[in-house]
Amino acid sequence: MRSRRTLYVVAGTLVGLVALVAVLAIPSDEREIRRPRAGVPVETEIEEAEEQAEKVEEHREAVAEALAAGTLGKTGRIRHLRARAWAGERLAHPSADDWEPAIATDPDEPWVYVAITRFGYPPCSKGNCPDPSIVIRASSDGGKTWGDDVYVCECVRVHSQFDPILEVVPATGELYAVWMNDWNIVFARSSDHGATWSEPVPVYGKVAWGDKPAMAASADGQDVYVSFNGPTGGDVHMAVSHDAGTSWEQVRVTDGNRYYFAYSGFVAPDGRVTFAEMSETYTGPGGASEGPVLAHAITSDDGGATWTDVVVDQVELGVPCTSEWCYADFYDGHTAIAGDADGDLVILYDGAKAVEGPRRVWARSSTDGGLTWSGRVALSPKGANAGFPAAVGLGDGRVRAWFMDQRTGRWNVWYRASQDLGQSWTTPVRISDATSGTAYKDADGFAEAYGDYGEIGVTSGGLTVAVWGESISYRGPGGVWFNRQR
Repeated sequence: MRSRRTLYVVAGTLVGLVALVAVLAIPSDEREIRRPRAGVPVETEIEEAEEQAEKVEEHREAVAEALAAGTLGKTGRIRHLRARAWAGERLAHPSADDWEPAIATDPDEPWVYVAITRFGYPPCSKGNCPDPSIVIRASSDGGKTWGDDVYVCECVRVHSQFDPILEVVPATGELYAVWMNDWNIVFARSSDHGATWSEPVPVYGKVAWGDKPAMAASADGQDVYVSFNGPTGGDVHMAVSHDAGTSWEQVRVTDGNRYYFAYSGFVAPDGRVTFAEMSETYTGPGGASEGPVLAHAITSDDGGATWTDVVVDQVELGVPCTSEWCYADFYDGHTAIAGDADGDLVILYDGAKAVEGPRRVWARSSTDGGLTWSGRVALSPKGANAGFPAAVGLGDGRVRAWFMDQRTGRWNVWYRASQDLGQSWTTPVRISDATSGTAYKDADGFAEAYGDYGEIGVTSGGLTVAVWGESISYRGPGGVWFNRQR
Protein backbone atom coordinates (compact mmCIF):
# COMPACT_ATOMS: atom_id res chain seq x y z
CA MET A 1 0.00 0.00 0.00
CA ARG A 2 1.70 3.15 -1.16
CA SER A 3 0.72 5.81 1.35
CA ARG A 4 0.38 9.34 0.05
CA ARG A 5 0.04 12.49 2.12
CA THR A 6 -2.47 13.74 -0.42
CA LEU A 7 -4.78 10.93 0.63
CA TYR A 8 -4.74 12.03 4.25
CA VAL A 9 -6.26 15.41 3.49
CA VAL A 10 -9.17 14.03 1.47
CA ALA A 11 -10.28 11.38 3.97
CA GLY A 12 -14.04 11.68 4.36
CA THR A 13 -15.43 12.76 7.70
CA LEU A 14 -17.93 9.93 7.86
CA VAL A 15 -15.40 7.27 6.88
CA GLY A 16 -12.91 8.64 9.37
CA LEU A 17 -15.48 8.61 12.15
CA VAL A 18 -16.44 5.03 11.36
CA ALA A 19 -12.77 3.98 11.34
CA LEU A 20 -12.08 5.72 14.64
CA VAL A 21 -15.13 4.19 16.26
CA ALA A 22 -14.03 0.78 14.98
CA VAL A 23 -10.65 1.19 16.68
CA LEU A 24 -11.96 2.60 19.93
CA ALA A 25 -14.79 0.09 20.19
CA ILE A 26 -12.37 -2.81 20.57
CA PRO A 27 -11.85 -3.62 24.25
CA SER A 28 -8.46 -2.37 25.46
CA ASP A 29 -7.20 -5.87 26.19
CA GLU A 30 -8.04 -7.01 22.65
CA ARG A 31 -6.68 -4.16 20.56
CA GLU A 32 -3.28 -5.83 20.18
CA ILE A 33 -1.45 -4.25 17.24
CA ARG A 34 -4.28 -1.78 16.63
CA ARG A 35 -3.88 0.04 19.94
CA PRO A 36 -1.80 3.24 19.91
CA ARG A 37 1.75 2.42 20.94
CA ALA A 38 3.75 4.42 23.45
CA GLY A 39 4.70 7.82 22.12
CA VAL A 40 2.40 7.61 19.06
CA PRO A 41 -0.02 10.57 18.77
CA VAL A 42 -3.68 9.58 18.65
CA GLU A 43 -4.01 11.81 15.58
CA THR A 44 -1.55 9.60 13.71
CA GLU A 45 -3.58 6.49 14.50
CA ILE A 46 -6.74 8.27 13.31
CA GLU A 47 -5.12 9.33 10.03
CA GLU A 48 -3.92 5.78 9.40
CA ALA A 49 -7.37 4.34 10.11
CA GLU A 50 -9.02 6.97 7.90
CA GLU A 51 -6.83 6.23 4.91
CA GLN A 52 -7.23 2.47 5.12
CA ALA A 53 -10.98 2.69 5.68
CA GLU A 54 -11.41 5.06 2.76
CA LYS A 55 -9.42 2.92 0.34
CA VAL A 56 -11.26 -0.27 1.31
CA GLU A 57 -14.66 1.42 1.10
CA GLU A 58 -13.90 2.76 -2.37
CA HIS A 59 -12.94 -0.70 -3.56
CA ARG A 60 -16.09 -2.21 -2.06
CA GLU A 61 -18.21 0.34 -3.88
CA ALA A 62 -16.36 -0.30 -7.14
CA VAL A 63 -16.87 -4.06 -6.81
CA ALA A 64 -20.58 -3.60 -6.06
CA GLU A 65 -21.00 -1.34 -9.10
CA ALA A 66 -19.12 -3.75 -11.35
CA LEU A 67 -21.11 -6.70 -10.05
CA ALA A 68 -24.37 -4.89 -10.81
CA ALA A 69 -23.12 -3.93 -14.27
CA GLY A 70 -21.82 -7.43 -15.05
CA THR A 71 -18.23 -6.19 -15.46
CA LEU A 72 -16.57 -7.81 -12.43
CA GLY A 73 -13.73 -10.22 -13.20
CA LYS A 74 -13.95 -12.49 -16.21
CA THR A 75 -16.83 -11.44 -18.47
CA GLY A 76 -16.22 -13.63 -21.51
CA ARG A 77 -13.77 -15.81 -23.36
CA ILE A 78 -10.12 -14.88 -22.83
CA ARG A 79 -8.42 -14.81 -26.23
CA HIS A 80 -4.70 -14.42 -26.78
CA LEU A 81 -2.10 -13.24 -29.22
CA ARG A 82 0.43 -15.47 -27.51
CA ALA A 83 4.00 -14.35 -27.42
CA ARG A 84 6.44 -16.88 -28.80
CA ALA A 85 7.74 -19.24 -26.09
CA TRP A 86 5.17 -17.98 -23.56
CA ALA A 87 2.15 -19.93 -22.34
CA GLY A 88 -0.27 -16.98 -22.42
CA GLU A 89 -1.39 -14.79 -19.55
CA ARG A 90 -3.93 -16.18 -17.10
CA LEU A 91 -6.28 -14.49 -14.66
CA ALA A 92 -5.58 -15.65 -11.10
CA HIS A 93 -9.24 -15.62 -10.05
CA PRO A 94 -12.27 -15.28 -12.35
CA SER A 95 -14.31 -13.02 -10.06
CA ALA A 96 -12.04 -11.60 -7.35
CA ASP A 97 -10.82 -8.02 -6.96
CA ASP A 98 -7.07 -8.71 -6.73
CA TRP A 99 -4.09 -6.35 -6.85
CA GLU A 100 -0.37 -5.87 -6.04
CA PRO A 101 0.92 -9.46 -6.31
CA ALA A 102 4.34 -10.80 -5.34
CA ILE A 103 6.16 -13.89 -6.61
CA ALA A 104 8.94 -16.19 -5.40
CA THR A 105 10.58 -19.26 -6.90
CA ASP A 106 12.63 -22.11 -5.48
CA PRO A 107 16.02 -22.29 -7.25
CA ASP A 108 16.34 -26.04 -6.74
CA GLU A 109 12.76 -27.34 -6.97
CA PRO A 110 9.91 -26.46 -9.37
CA TRP A 111 7.90 -24.59 -6.72
CA VAL A 112 6.48 -21.16 -7.55
CA TYR A 113 4.55 -19.00 -5.08
CA VAL A 114 2.33 -15.99 -5.63
CA ALA A 115 0.93 -13.66 -2.95
CA ILE A 116 -2.18 -11.64 -3.78
CA THR A 117 -3.88 -8.71 -2.07
CA ARG A 118 -7.59 -9.56 -2.29
CA PHE A 119 -10.45 -7.15 -1.59
CA GLY A 120 -14.00 -8.11 -0.74
CA TYR A 121 -14.40 -10.22 2.41
CA PRO A 122 -13.51 -13.62 0.95
CA PRO A 123 -14.54 -16.60 3.08
CA CYS A 124 -12.10 -17.95 5.66
CA SER A 125 -12.36 -20.57 8.38
CA LYS A 126 -12.62 -18.04 11.21
CA GLY A 127 -15.20 -16.00 9.34
CA ASN A 128 -13.65 -12.64 10.13
CA CYS A 129 -10.76 -12.04 7.74
CA PRO A 130 -9.16 -8.66 7.17
CA ASP A 131 -10.38 -6.85 4.06
CA PRO A 132 -8.27 -6.85 1.99
CA SER A 133 -6.56 -10.13 2.88
CA ILE A 134 -3.27 -11.66 1.74
CA VAL A 135 -3.70 -15.05 0.07
CA ILE A 136 -0.92 -17.36 -1.12
CA ARG A 137 -1.02 -19.72 -4.09
CA ALA A 138 1.54 -22.46 -4.69
CA SER A 139 2.51 -24.37 -7.81
CA SER A 140 4.67 -27.51 -7.71
CA ASP A 141 5.23 -27.62 -11.47
CA GLY A 142 6.71 -24.26 -12.37
CA GLY A 143 3.40 -22.43 -12.63
CA LYS A 144 1.54 -24.82 -14.91
CA THR A 145 -1.05 -25.70 -12.26
CA TRP A 146 -1.92 -24.10 -8.93
CA GLY A 147 -3.25 -25.17 -5.57
CA ASP A 148 -5.97 -23.51 -3.53
CA ASP A 149 -5.65 -20.05 -2.03
CA VAL A 150 -4.29 -20.04 1.53
CA TYR A 151 -4.57 -17.13 3.94
CA VAL A 152 -1.15 -16.12 5.21
CA CYS A 153 -2.87 -15.02 8.42
CA GLU A 154 -6.57 -14.81 9.21
CA CYS A 155 -5.65 -12.24 11.90
CA VAL A 156 -9.17 -11.67 13.18
CA ARG A 157 -8.50 -8.33 14.89
CA VAL A 158 -6.72 -6.81 11.89
CA HIS A 159 -8.78 -4.63 9.58
CA SER A 160 -6.66 -4.59 6.41
CA GLN A 161 -3.61 -6.34 4.96
CA PHE A 162 -1.44 -4.86 2.20
CA ASP A 163 1.91 -5.13 0.39
CA PRO A 164 2.91 -8.81 0.48
CA ILE A 165 6.50 -9.76 -0.36
CA LEU A 166 7.78 -13.36 -0.65
CA GLU A 167 11.26 -14.90 -0.60
CA VAL A 168 12.36 -18.54 -0.89
CA VAL A 169 15.43 -19.51 1.17
CA PRO A 170 17.74 -21.28 -1.32
CA ALA A 171 19.42 -23.47 1.31
CA THR A 172 16.23 -24.85 2.84
CA GLY A 173 13.31 -24.16 0.48
CA GLU A 174 11.47 -22.36 3.29
CA LEU A 175 9.13 -19.57 2.25
CA TYR A 176 9.34 -16.17 3.97
CA ALA A 177 6.66 -13.49 3.82
CA VAL A 178 6.29 -9.92 5.03
CA TRP A 179 3.20 -7.75 4.75
CA MET A 180 1.27 -4.98 6.47
CA ASN A 181 -1.30 -5.78 9.16
CA ASP A 182 -3.01 -2.41 9.14
CA TRP A 183 0.05 -0.10 9.41
CA ASN A 184 2.20 -2.68 11.21
CA ILE A 185 4.71 -4.76 9.21
CA VAL A 186 5.00 -8.41 10.18
CA PHE A 187 7.00 -11.50 9.14
CA ALA A 188 6.00 -15.17 8.89
CA ARG A 189 7.48 -18.36 7.46
CA SER A 190 6.23 -21.60 5.95
CA SER A 191 8.04 -24.96 5.88
CA ASP A 192 5.36 -26.81 3.90
CA HIS A 193 5.21 -24.88 0.62
CA GLY A 194 2.80 -22.23 1.88
CA ALA A 195 0.15 -24.62 3.21
CA THR A 196 0.54 -23.38 6.80
CA TRP A 197 2.24 -20.35 8.30
CA SER A 198 3.88 -19.39 11.57
CA GLU A 199 2.36 -16.73 13.78
CA PRO A 200 3.25 -13.28 12.45
CA VAL A 201 6.23 -11.64 14.17
CA PRO A 202 6.29 -7.81 14.31
CA VAL A 203 9.39 -6.36 12.68
CA TYR A 204 8.80 -2.69 13.48
CA GLY A 205 9.87 -2.49 17.14
CA LYS A 206 9.07 0.97 18.52
CA VAL A 207 8.57 2.58 15.09
CA ALA A 208 5.13 4.19 15.20
CA TRP A 209 3.94 3.07 11.76
CA GLY A 210 5.31 1.44 8.62
CA ASP A 211 4.42 1.31 4.94
CA LYS A 212 5.61 -0.36 1.71
CA PRO A 213 7.99 -3.08 2.98
CA ALA A 214 10.63 -4.76 0.84
CA MET A 215 12.54 -7.88 1.93
CA ALA A 216 15.92 -9.45 1.19
CA ALA A 217 17.40 -12.59 2.74
CA SER A 218 20.74 -14.38 2.73
CA ALA A 219 21.10 -17.75 0.98
CA ASP A 220 20.91 -19.63 4.30
CA GLY A 221 17.90 -17.61 5.49
CA GLN A 222 19.53 -16.46 8.72
CA ASP A 223 19.98 -12.84 7.74
CA VAL A 224 16.71 -11.13 6.84
CA TYR A 225 16.32 -7.43 6.05
CA VAL A 226 13.09 -5.47 5.69
CA SER A 227 13.15 -1.89 4.43
CA PHE A 228 10.06 0.25 4.98
CA ASN A 229 9.10 3.90 5.18
CA GLY A 230 7.83 5.35 8.42
CA PRO A 231 7.82 8.40 10.71
CA THR A 232 8.18 11.24 10.47
CA GLY A 233 7.40 11.74 6.81
CA GLY A 234 8.31 8.60 4.93
CA ASP A 235 11.88 8.15 6.14
CA VAL A 236 13.73 4.87 5.54
CA HIS A 237 13.72 2.38 8.40
CA MET A 238 15.45 -1.01 8.28
CA ALA A 239 14.37 -4.03 10.31
CA VAL A 240 17.19 -6.55 10.68
CA SER A 241 17.10 -10.17 11.86
CA HIS A 242 20.05 -12.54 12.18
CA ASP A 243 18.07 -15.50 13.49
CA ALA A 244 15.82 -16.27 10.50
CA GLY A 245 13.13 -13.77 11.47
CA THR A 246 12.67 -14.78 15.10
CA SER A 247 13.81 -11.44 16.55
CA TRP A 248 14.30 -8.02 14.99
CA GLU A 249 16.17 -4.77 15.53
CA GLN A 250 15.48 -1.49 13.77
CA VAL A 251 17.76 1.16 12.28
CA ARG A 252 16.58 4.55 11.07
CA VAL A 253 18.47 5.39 7.87
CA THR A 254 17.13 8.82 6.83
CA ASP A 255 15.66 11.84 8.58
CA GLY A 256 14.32 14.49 6.22
CA ASN A 257 11.43 15.66 4.07
CA ARG A 258 11.82 13.09 1.29
CA TYR A 259 9.28 10.26 1.24
CA TYR A 260 10.95 6.96 0.28
CA PHE A 261 9.43 3.89 -1.33
CA ALA A 262 11.26 0.54 -1.19
CA TYR A 263 10.55 -2.07 -3.85
CA SER A 264 13.17 -4.82 -3.74
CA GLY A 265 16.47 -5.83 -2.19
CA PHE A 266 19.36 -8.24 -2.77
CA VAL A 267 21.87 -9.93 -0.45
CA ALA A 268 25.14 -10.65 -2.25
CA PRO A 269 27.21 -13.79 -1.60
CA ASP A 270 29.63 -11.69 0.49
CA GLY A 271 26.75 -10.51 2.71
CA ARG A 272 26.39 -6.95 1.39
CA VAL A 273 22.71 -6.02 1.17
CA THR A 274 21.31 -3.40 -1.21
CA PHE A 275 17.78 -2.03 -1.52
CA ALA A 276 16.44 -0.12 -4.53
CA GLU A 277 14.26 2.81 -3.48
CA MET A 278 12.74 5.99 -4.91
CA SER A 279 12.03 9.26 -3.12
CA GLU A 280 10.07 12.43 -3.72
CA THR A 281 8.65 15.23 -1.58
CA TYR A 282 5.07 16.17 -0.71
CA THR A 283 5.70 19.86 -0.21
CA GLY A 284 3.49 21.20 -2.99
CA PRO A 285 0.12 22.94 -2.54
CA GLY A 286 -2.21 20.80 -0.42
CA GLY A 287 0.55 18.26 0.18
CA ALA A 288 0.98 17.51 -3.54
CA SER A 289 4.09 15.68 -4.75
CA GLU A 290 7.05 17.64 -6.07
CA GLY A 291 10.12 16.62 -7.99
CA PRO A 292 12.78 15.86 -8.63
CA VAL A 293 12.38 12.13 -8.01
CA LEU A 294 15.53 10.38 -6.86
CA ALA A 295 16.55 6.76 -7.41
CA HIS A 296 18.51 5.36 -4.46
CA ALA A 297 20.67 2.34 -3.66
CA ILE A 298 20.71 1.89 0.11
CA THR A 299 23.46 -0.52 1.13
CA SER A 300 25.06 -2.12 4.17
CA ASP A 301 28.23 -4.22 4.44
CA ASP A 302 28.12 -4.77 8.22
CA GLY A 303 24.99 -6.84 8.67
CA GLY A 304 22.64 -3.88 8.74
CA ALA A 305 24.28 -1.98 11.59
CA THR A 306 25.00 1.02 9.34
CA TRP A 307 23.70 2.02 5.92
CA THR A 308 24.87 4.14 3.00
CA ASP A 309 22.34 6.04 0.86
CA VAL A 310 23.64 6.43 -2.72
CA VAL A 311 21.67 8.59 -5.16
CA VAL A 312 21.77 6.67 -8.44
CA ASP A 313 19.88 9.14 -10.63
CA GLN A 314 17.51 12.09 -10.67
CA VAL A 315 14.34 12.20 -12.80
CA GLU A 316 11.22 14.36 -13.00
CA LEU A 317 7.57 13.71 -12.18
CA GLY A 318 5.88 12.61 -15.40
CA VAL A 319 2.45 12.90 -16.94
CA PRO A 320 -0.12 12.61 -14.13
CA CYS A 321 -2.53 9.72 -13.68
CA THR A 322 -6.13 10.74 -14.37
CA SER A 323 -8.08 7.49 -14.02
CA GLU A 324 -10.83 7.31 -11.40
CA TRP A 325 -9.59 7.88 -7.82
CA CYS A 326 -5.96 8.02 -9.01
CA TYR A 327 -3.45 10.42 -7.48
CA ALA A 328 -1.26 12.45 -9.83
CA ASP A 329 2.06 10.70 -9.12
CA PHE A 330 0.78 7.10 -9.20
CA TYR A 331 2.98 6.39 -12.24
CA ASP A 332 6.07 7.89 -10.61
CA GLY A 333 8.74 6.52 -8.33
CA HIS A 334 9.09 2.79 -9.04
CA THR A 335 12.31 0.79 -9.00
CA ALA A 336 13.66 -2.76 -8.89
CA ILE A 337 17.03 -4.37 -8.26
CA ALA A 338 18.59 -7.63 -9.47
CA GLY A 339 21.85 -9.28 -8.49
CA ASP A 340 23.86 -11.99 -10.21
CA ALA A 341 25.94 -14.84 -8.78
CA ASP A 342 28.95 -12.52 -8.32
CA GLY A 343 26.96 -9.91 -6.42
CA ASP A 344 26.94 -7.44 -9.33
CA LEU A 345 23.79 -5.35 -9.51
CA VAL A 346 21.33 -3.91 -12.02
CA ILE A 347 18.82 -1.27 -10.95
CA LEU A 348 15.72 -0.40 -12.98
CA TYR A 349 13.66 2.74 -12.34
CA ASP A 350 11.13 4.96 -14.07
CA GLY A 351 11.02 8.71 -14.55
CA ALA A 352 10.55 11.57 -16.97
CA LYS A 353 13.18 13.88 -18.46
CA ALA A 354 10.81 16.86 -18.32
CA VAL A 355 8.08 17.71 -15.81
CA GLU A 356 4.78 16.05 -16.85
CA GLY A 357 6.50 14.40 -19.80
CA PRO A 358 6.37 10.70 -20.69
CA ARG A 359 8.40 8.46 -18.38
CA ARG A 360 10.92 5.92 -19.52
CA VAL A 361 12.29 2.87 -17.76
CA TRP A 362 16.05 3.05 -17.27
CA ALA A 363 18.75 0.58 -16.23
CA ARG A 364 22.14 1.10 -14.59
CA SER A 365 24.66 -1.44 -13.26
CA SER A 366 27.12 -1.62 -10.38
CA THR A 367 30.07 -3.93 -9.76
CA ASP A 368 31.03 -2.52 -6.34
CA GLY A 369 27.95 -3.33 -4.30
CA GLY A 370 25.87 -0.31 -5.27
CA LEU A 371 28.39 2.41 -4.40
CA THR A 372 28.93 3.57 -8.00
CA TRP A 373 26.77 3.06 -11.09
CA SER A 374 27.10 2.99 -14.87
CA GLY A 375 25.31 5.37 -17.24
CA ARG A 376 21.64 5.13 -18.19
CA VAL A 377 20.36 2.53 -20.63
CA ALA A 378 16.73 2.88 -21.78
CA LEU A 379 14.49 -0.18 -21.79
CA SER A 380 11.26 1.49 -22.92
CA PRO A 381 10.75 3.41 -26.18
CA LYS A 382 11.04 7.17 -26.45
CA GLY A 383 7.73 9.03 -26.30
CA ALA A 384 5.66 6.24 -24.73
CA ASN A 385 4.78 6.65 -21.05
CA ALA A 386 6.30 3.74 -19.09
CA GLY A 387 6.81 2.51 -15.54
CA PHE A 388 6.44 -0.24 -12.90
CA PRO A 389 9.65 -2.24 -13.61
CA ALA A 390 10.43 -5.66 -12.12
CA ALA A 391 13.77 -7.48 -12.34
CA VAL A 392 15.54 -10.70 -11.35
CA GLY A 393 19.18 -11.72 -11.71
CA LEU A 394 20.86 -15.08 -12.25
CA GLY A 395 24.17 -16.55 -13.35
CA ASP A 396 26.95 -14.21 -14.44
CA GLY A 397 25.63 -10.82 -15.60
CA ARG A 398 22.23 -12.15 -16.63
CA VAL A 399 19.08 -10.18 -15.86
CA ARG A 400 15.43 -10.65 -16.78
CA ALA A 401 12.92 -7.84 -16.49
CA TRP A 402 9.48 -6.62 -17.33
CA PHE A 403 7.92 -3.18 -17.34
CA MET A 404 4.69 -1.54 -18.48
CA ASP A 405 4.23 1.12 -21.13
CA GLN A 406 1.53 2.77 -23.23
CA ARG A 407 3.06 2.52 -26.71
CA THR A 408 -0.26 1.14 -28.05
CA GLY A 409 -2.32 3.82 -26.30
CA ARG A 410 -3.15 1.41 -23.48
CA TRP A 411 -0.97 -0.33 -20.90
CA ASN A 412 0.91 -3.53 -21.65
CA VAL A 413 3.63 -5.59 -19.95
CA TRP A 414 6.86 -6.04 -21.91
CA TYR A 415 9.61 -8.58 -21.21
CA ARG A 416 13.33 -8.09 -21.96
CA ALA A 417 16.52 -9.92 -20.95
CA SER A 418 20.19 -9.00 -20.72
CA GLN A 419 23.36 -11.11 -20.80
CA ASP A 420 25.76 -8.27 -19.94
CA LEU A 421 24.52 -6.72 -16.71
CA GLY A 422 21.96 -4.50 -18.39
CA GLN A 423 24.15 -2.86 -21.02
CA SER A 424 22.15 -4.39 -23.87
CA TRP A 425 18.71 -6.02 -23.97
CA THR A 426 16.74 -8.44 -26.11
CA THR A 427 13.86 -7.27 -28.29
CA PRO A 428 10.75 -6.46 -26.19
CA VAL A 429 8.10 -9.20 -25.99
CA ARG A 430 4.53 -8.35 -25.02
CA ILE A 431 3.57 -10.82 -22.29
CA SER A 432 0.23 -9.22 -21.36
CA ASP A 433 -1.07 -11.05 -24.39
CA ALA A 434 -4.75 -11.64 -23.55
CA THR A 435 -6.93 -9.50 -25.81
CA SER A 436 -10.37 -10.00 -24.29
CA GLY A 437 -12.26 -11.53 -21.39
CA THR A 438 -12.62 -8.63 -18.95
CA ALA A 439 -14.05 -5.11 -19.00
CA TYR A 440 -10.54 -3.60 -19.09
CA LYS A 441 -8.92 -5.75 -21.82
CA ASP A 442 -8.88 -5.35 -25.58
CA ALA A 443 -6.48 -5.97 -28.43
CA ASP A 444 -4.44 -2.88 -27.55
CA GLY A 445 -3.92 -3.75 -23.89
CA PHE A 446 -5.54 -2.93 -20.56
CA ALA A 447 -6.92 0.29 -19.12
CA GLU A 448 -4.84 0.77 -15.95
CA ALA A 449 -2.07 -0.73 -13.86
CA TYR A 450 -3.60 -2.12 -10.67
CA GLY A 451 -1.37 -1.36 -7.73
CA ASP A 452 2.19 -0.09 -7.52
CA TYR A 453 4.03 -3.29 -8.33
CA GLY A 454 4.18 -6.82 -9.69
CA GLU A 455 7.18 -9.15 -9.75
CA ILE A 456 9.26 -11.55 -11.83
CA GLY A 457 11.06 -14.80 -11.05
CA VAL A 458 13.01 -17.66 -12.61
CA THR A 459 12.08 -21.30 -11.98
CA SER A 460 14.49 -24.12 -11.17
CA GLY A 461 14.19 -25.07 -14.84
CA GLY A 462 15.43 -21.64 -15.94
CA LEU A 463 12.07 -20.35 -17.18
CA THR A 464 10.71 -16.89 -16.44
CA VAL A 465 7.47 -16.38 -14.52
CA ALA A 466 5.79 -13.00 -14.07
CA VAL A 467 2.81 -11.57 -12.21
CA TRP A 468 1.11 -8.15 -12.20
CA GLY A 469 -2.23 -6.35 -11.77
CA GLU A 470 -4.61 -4.88 -14.36
CA SER A 471 -7.80 -2.90 -13.94
CA ILE A 472 -10.42 -0.58 -15.38
CA SER A 473 -9.05 2.27 -13.23
CA TYR A 474 -7.05 2.91 -10.07
CA ARG A 475 -10.32 2.54 -8.15
CA GLY A 476 -10.91 -0.88 -9.65
CA PRO A 477 -12.04 -3.54 -9.63
CA GLY A 478 -9.29 -5.45 -11.37
CA GLY A 479 -7.37 -8.69 -11.35
CA VAL A 480 -3.96 -10.33 -10.95
CA TRP A 481 -2.50 -11.89 -14.10
CA PHE A 482 0.26 -14.47 -14.51
CA ASN A 483 2.36 -15.58 -17.47
CA ARG A 484 5.26 -18.02 -17.84
CA GLN A 485 7.79 -19.13 -20.38
CA ARG A 486 7.37 -22.63 -21.74
